[in-house]
Order: sequence, then structure tokens, then C-alpha cells
Amino acid sequence: MIKKLAQSIREFKGVSMLTPVFMIGEVVMEVIIPLLMAKLVDDGIDGNAGAGDMSVILIMGALLAVCCIISLFFGFAGAKTGAKAAMGFARNLRKDMYYKIQDFSFSNIDKFSTASLVTRLTTDVTRVQDAYQMILRIAVRAPIMLIFSLIMAFIINVELSLVFLVAIPILGVGLLLIMKTAHPVFERVFKRYDNLNNVVQENVSGMRVVKAFVREDYEIQKFKAISGDIYKDFSFAEKVLAFNSPLMQFCAYGGMIAISWLGANLIVFDGTLTTGELMSMTTYAMQILMNLMMLSMIFVMVTMSRASAERICEVLNEESDIRSPAGAPVTEVADGSVEFRNVKFEYKKGSGKYALSDINVSIKSGETIGIIGGTGSSKSTLVQLIPRLYDVSEGSVLVGGRDVREYDIETLRDAVAMVLQKNTLFSGTIKDNLQWGKQDATDEEMIEACQLAQADPFIQEFPDKYDTYIEQDGTNVSGGQKQRLCIARALMKHPKILILDDSTSAVDTATDAKIRKAFREKIPDTTKLIIAQRISSVMDADKIIVLDGGKVMNFGTHDELMKSSPIYREVYESQQKGSESVDEVSASLSKGGEA
Repeated sequence: MIKKLAQSIREFKGVSMLTPVFMIGEVVMEVIIPLLMAKLVDDGIDGNAGAGDMSVILIMGALLAVCCIISLFFGFAGAKTGAKAAMGFARNLRKDMYYKIQDFSFSNIDKFSTASLVTRLTTDVTRVQDAYQMILRIAVRAPIMLIFSLIMAFIINVELSLVFLVAIPILGVGLLLIMKTAHPVFERVFKRYDNLNNVVQENVSGMRVVKAFVREDYEIQKFKAISGDIYKDFSFAEKVLAFNSPLMQFCAYGGMIAISWLGANLIVFDGTLTTGELMSMTTYAMQILMNLMMLSMIFVMVTMSRASAERICEVLNEESDIRSPAGAPVTEVADGSVEFRNVKFEYKKGSGKYALSDINVSIKSGETIGIIGGTGSSKSTLVQLIPRLYDVSEGSVLVGGRDVREYDIETLRDAVAMVLQKNTLFSGTIKDNLQWGKQDATDEEMIEACQLAQADPFIQEFPDKYDTYIEQDGTNVSGGQKQRLCIARALMKHPKILILDDSTSAVDTATDAKIRKAFREKIPDTTKLIIAQRISSVMDADKIIVLDGGKVMNFGTHDELMKSSPIYREVYESQQKGSESVDEVSASLSKGGEA
């Protein structure tokens, strides 16, 4: 885990190594200062048989001032470089995680929830950043100060120094028990954070549905329950960590009392200890015990951040199960032909539950293929195998005469444009969204694509036209407008294969017909796969695939399927009856209006 995280330090190795150097410099100065103070007291104030020696006082005072200034400089420099190293490390860590997520396949994304990934990129990285800064500064400073102070204490007086050998083991055992108890709780808390973020994300994105169904109270209770669980876990963890402070105070004050009492006896009765040495011992005792306290804070921080570090490493260690083959030449896709050969697919490998099975379909370049089937018949799954959003479990999918697994992924996906079932627009202007299809697209190219998608007429009605700002997820445009903009964005790629996954469901039948007509006339060489619920959207296609239960039940033209496919015929007849009923109601309303 540490090795994996350390890879994100990169260009901040210099300041990361410089910070401990500054901390060591600060420690050295702070260890020297008590010795100078002892010299000042014993040789300056108490020197010359108690009369004092002003020259010693001035020299020692000057040296103390210089050491304090140097210590201040080292402390400031260490804080500055430590902060820079920690923030740079966090920046690289977030970037590495984000880039890693961009390479994930759909199955990798399915493994982590969206809310969990957001939590790991934000809260978890912040905790690791804080821990890293503390490790660079306090974790270097505290143990070195502890060792140096112990050495100086033993040099001054061995008997008094034995007090520390009693306090340190007590503190160490206590901290170990605290860490062992608190760590599992923090692991559980961060998982609950994922659930909390998921609830918030769903609520905010689905706010219109929540309000439409008057479910605000239900959502509040759901949030309250998860927030309450986090509160309980954190309260328990903080109660465990709260033992750290009294344990430290017990060791610190107990040590100080023991040193003061034993030191006074050594001065008064034995005369083996001077007043200045007792002052130095007291200072070193405070340094030792304060740095023990700092070490305990580090243990607490590491305990909290360890769970976050493990979650971050889960993302960094995750390998996409869909990758370009090693050494694959960047070969362009020859044409838009698609062939499914004995294809089987399961979402969870080894489950034996196939979403698709025994798929054998051959599609020629430039053909328009309709795909229909009931809910759950795996229509979307079928088309997602073409650009390798998922990989087949068995068999193969060929595009342009080659297995899709032989292509460089970017080359393959550049040749395939896909309008997914859930249309997504990004915050920005209409132009910004269209340029996702082609980054250097001209205004003429954008207008042409929007005309094909029947989007140009409503865009021209906006005051800012193509510079109209689209809110996040396209909340300021209608469902049909959003679908047409997404189709135009896909057309900007000039793809060899165009996939529309139920992408005209919110468009009226007249506009739907215009879009299909434009496709036939303007992009005849592009292979078009259209998933639809309406028979009218696919009946004029070259061929139609009828899916049921993840299997191809029939494959042919509209006329052929009307004769050979009971499923297709049943859907067609039910929709025809529905449309006839609508026509009758419309006619009746018209007559009523005339009367």
C-alpha cells in the first residue's frame, strides 16, 4: 500500500525529503537550548560563589537568542515545504485516481458505486494528505526529539532518566490498544459515507421526482438514518480515541512529579545535581513527554487515514478488464459491418447467468438495423458489445471484419458513435456539447449535424442560438430536445457505425420519421442500429432483430417478420390498435368541437 501511494509523490520528492531535514535542524536547536540554559544558570547566575558572572550571562543569552532564531527558521521552512509536499502529493493522487477511473470499463464502474468513487477522490484523499503532512513533519520531529532528549537526559543524570523507561511502555501499550479498537470502526464509517453520498446524489439528481411524488419526508428519514449510523460509529471511535489524552496526561504529569521530587532530593541531600541541570532535566522531560503526545496524535491520524489509504489503493490497484491488446497496430476500422459469432455474455463472470446467449447475426456496412424486444431482453447489452463497453464471455464480435478485441480501443470507439438510453448533456454551451463529438468542429459542421438530428429548428429559436448555455444534465431543455442534441453530438464523429439506444422515445413520430429520412439520405454508408419500442421507428429498416430472453428469436425485414415472428406481429398489432384508439378519440374530440 505504501509503495503504491508513494508513486504519486513524483516531482515533490525534493520538498518531501527537505522537510525532515528542516525538522531535524529544529530538533537540534531545541535540544541545545536547555544545555545553554543550564550553563546560564550554573555558570552565570550561580557562578562566582553565587555572585554571578555577567560575561557568561551575556554570551549564553546571545547564544540562546541565535539558537531560537535558527530554530524558528527551521520550523517555518519545514512547515512551508511540508505543506507544499502534502498538497502536491494529494494533487497527484487525485489525478492518478481520476485517470485510472477514466480507463475503467463498465464492469469496473459497476464494482464501485459512483458515490464511493466521489468519496475516495475527495474525503479519503484529504485524510491521506493530512496524514502525509504530519508524517513528514511530526513523525520525523517527534521520534528524533525523543531520542535526542533521552540521550541528553541520561547524560545529565541516569537515575532521573529511568522515569522515562517506565512511562514510555505504559503509553505504548495504551496507544496500541486504542489503534486496534478504532481502526475497524473507521473502515466501517467510510463505507457508510459512500452510502450517504449515494443518497444525497440520488436525491439531488432526482429532486423533481421527489417533489412530484411528495416524498420529501421519506428522503429526509432515509438521510437521517444513514447520518445517524455515521454519528454512532464516529461517536464510538472518538470515545476510544479520547483515552489518548488522559493517558498522555497521566504519563506526562506523573513523570514530571517523579523527576521534580527525585531531582530535589538529589540537589538537597546528595548534591549530585545542580539547579541548572534540574532545569534542563525538566525541559527535556517536557520535550520527551510532549513528543510522546505528538507520536500518539500521529497514531490517531494514521489510524483514521489508514482506512482511507486502503480505499484509495483499491481504486489504484483495480485493472480495467477491457484494454487494448499489447502492441496492437492503430489500424482504422475498414467499414461499418458488424458480425456476432456464437456470442454469450454474463455480467458477473462465472455466474452462469447469461444476459445474451447464442447470438449469431451478420450486418452489412451501411445497413439500417432495427432492434426490438421486451424490457430486460438485453437490447442495450447487445449493442454495448460493439464498441467494447463490455467484452463477450464467449464467442466474438467483429467490426469491419476484425474481432473488436484486436483493435486499439480508441480507434474502435472513434469509429462507433453511440447515443445511450440515458442521454447526458454537460454544463456548457450547445457548441461545447457538440464538440464532444469533434473537438475542432466548425460552425458549419455543427449546423449540418443538428439539421440531420432535427435539432437546428429549436436551437434557432433560442436567443443565443448555438451559444445557449446548457445546465448540468440538460435540465433547461426538454427530453426530446436533449435526445436530438445527443444524436447531433454523435453525428459529429462521422462514425462508421451509429447506435441509437431508444434515443427518440421522447420525440414525436413526425420528427422521428424526419430523423430516419435524413439518415437514409445523408449518411447512407453509415451502419445504423436503432433500438426502439415503437414499431414505426424500425419498420422501414433493412432488417429487424427480435430479441427475447437474451436470444435472437427472429431476424428479417418487416414483411418477413409479420409472417414468421409471433412476437413481432403481436407487438405490431397491439401498437396499431393503440394508435387506432387514439385516432378515434381525436376524431371524436374534433367532432365535439365542431358541434
